[in-house]
Amino acid sequence: MSPGHNGRGSVVAAIRLSTLGDVSQKVLSYKMALASLASHESYSEVFRHGDLNAGIYAPHETDDQDVHDQDEFYVVVKGSGFFSVEGDRQPFGPGDLLFGAAGVSHHFEDFSPDFAVWAIFCGGDRGDT
Repeated sequence: MSPGHNGRGSVVAAIRLSTLGDVSQKVLSYKMALASLASHESYSEVFRHGDLNAGIYAPHETDDQDVHDQDEFYVVVKGSGFFSVEGDRQPFGPGDLLFGAAGVSHHFEDFSPDFAVWAIFCGGDRGDT
């Protein structure tokens, strides 16, 4: 996988942990993470430890992510819409916890313009380390 690409059709804006300081001792603000996104970016990784990594995901108009090789949890920070898992659409809103299994097609549909989630990947290897 090419550097700077997350394998889901979006450009990755990686924040080096050194710029955040010791993240194990701090709370990461979604506002800070959203501010790290450039206007053309939809994902910014803010934490990585072993096979666990987390970032803020805020797609623009469409969610064009591909199937990936790690399980993924999403915590909805802002906005609403539908989470589609292999065609099964479920509504979501702020505070909801969503799960997309590795190797299973899942994406967001008909989401509001302010939509943003924490994306937490775990298990396996995303292939971009």
